[in-house]
Amino acid sequence: MRKVIGIGETILDVIFKNDQPIGAVPGGSVFNGLISLGRAGVNASFISETGNDRIGRKIIKFMEDNHVDASNINVYPEAKSPVSLAFLNDQNDAEYIFYKDHPHDRLDFIFPEIQPDDIVMYGSFYAVNPVIRPQMFAFLEHAHRQGAILYYDVNFRASHANEVMKVTPNILENLEFADIVRGSKEDFEVMYNKSDADIVYRSQISFYCKNFIYTQGAEPLVLKSVGGLSKEYPVAQTETVSTIGAGDNFNAGFVFGLVKYGITREMLETGVSEELWDQVIDEAQQFAANVCKSINNSVDQTFADGKKRELEACMKEMEENN
Repeated sequence: MRKVIGIGETILDVIFKNDQPIGAVPGGSVFNGLISLGRAGVNASFISETGNDRIGRKIIKFMEDNHVDASNINVYPEAKSPVSLAFLNDQNDAEYIFYKDHPHDRLDFIFPEIQPDDIVMYGSFYAVNPVIRPQMFAFLEHAHRQGAILYYDVNFRASHANEVMKVTPNILENLEFADIVRGSKEDFEVMYNKSDADIVYRSQISFYCKNFIYTQGAEPLVLKSVGGLSKEYPVAQTETVSTIGAGDNFNAGFVFGLVKYGITREMLETGVSEELWDQVIDEAQQFAANVCKSINNSVDQTFADGKKRELEACMKEMEENN
């Protein structure tokens, strides 16, 4: 089966409601999606770093328990693992405070084996951080050369608004490597002061990458793709406990859909049918809706078990057809 390789930060999210802690879960933007994919039976591995402390050990064990390969996690003996405080408001959206031991951003790792049509997920400030840019660039370039599909979640938070100019060259390189770009309305307001999907796509994205997903919370999401396809998808209204992992799990569901329906890099370059896009977006929405029903950052095991059975059935069908 194809592999999904994520690269990003690990963090412990301590979640507050009414200013009282209600839970602590391992997290990180790309990490959350990889955990969901591991639970759903996808061959998943993660490249990151932790400190050699109780939190770091908890995060690595959590990955292993959820079938995500942790062999590319670099453990720094003298560093503390990062922690974030997530304060949920009345709509269960989170406001964050991050605590990070910044001098230890180094990212030393050996490139994992990458086959054509494996999928690499990257994003957030981690993907543009100047301190680890040489390693990030080298890895993305290697993955692209090996024929992988590169999925870039922009995920640019307002807390980094004052650094947009400094990291713009890195953002442009990331867009250029990407086969699919996903970003939220908030991301593009912070980065470009633009909030219209068509304008963002035409002025900032399409020159670099033709496949684009624009999400805007509970409002319809917009898909733009090769061949001029442009389509809106309504977002189902769901009761939310926490929206912390919604975007991360939208990414996971989208990537799950690429694997489940056998979408290759060549198909992304020449044009995927509207019917296939509908199915992939549906997977993305299912994953995102599920994660909002709890304070956890990844889909629940019952949902994941159902997805695992679906994936196995699809893989078997593809083998028989070949």
